[in-house]
Amino acid sequence: MYAIVDIAGQQFKVEKGKKIFVHRLPEDEGKKVNFDKVYLVDNDGDVKIGNPTVEGTKVTAKILSHLKGDKVVVFKKKRRKGYSVKNGHRQYLTQIEIEDIK
Repeated sequence: MYAIVDIAGQQFKVEKGKKIFVHRLPEDEGKKVNFDKVYLVDNDGDVKIGNPTVEGTKVTAKILSHLKGDKVVVFKKKRRKGYSVKNGHRQYLTQIEIEDIK
């Protein structure tokens, strides 16, 4: 059984027991969160597609930790102009574990 869910503005394919990284959520570690924007549910071949969401379906997850992602280096250069800029970025992430799809 899996579902397509909108979490923090991005769509994820989630299954029970699966751990995923999402954009930082405001809740504390150890708390449970519910996601109501479920766009698709597949229960062993029985597919329900929402219009735009599947009514009465929600996904429950537990927040495991807050962390920062890997560094991404942004380098800009214009040749023969003496222009180069180097920046780095680390995205704030939250690791969640999917507990139930109802």
